[in-house]
Amino acid sequence: MVILSIGLHPSAVDYSRYPHIDEATLTARIAAGEDALRAAGFAFTSLQVVADADAAERDVRALGGSYAAAVIGAGVRMAPEHTALFERLVNTLTEVHPGIRLYFNTSPESTVDAFRRARG
Repeated sequence: MVILSIGLHPSAVDYSRYPHIDEATLTARIAAGEDALRAAGFAFTSLQVVADADAAERDVRALGGSYAAAVIGAGVRMAPEHTALFERLVNTLTEVHPGIRLYFNTSPESTVDAFRRARG
């Protein structure tokens, strides 16, 4: 099973809300999380979206393929200013991939745990 991993692109994060992190650090954490997924044997497609719901919807629709599960990152779903983006992603995913199961991480480091839940 190939799992879709959706997260906010590091360039789209408002770092003023997170003074302990910067774009380079977040980019490295995401890369390390993806390395952990590969090391654990997961097949996945990574989609980093901008903070624009219309653009994110276009990106999801353009992916093609079939996904039974998706992991949506904390950056998309936990920041109040991204509520509309999160809703659009959920609605588009369930429309384009009927029956898709959704899972959530709390950080790039916890993505592998979300993938394990998705795999069952």
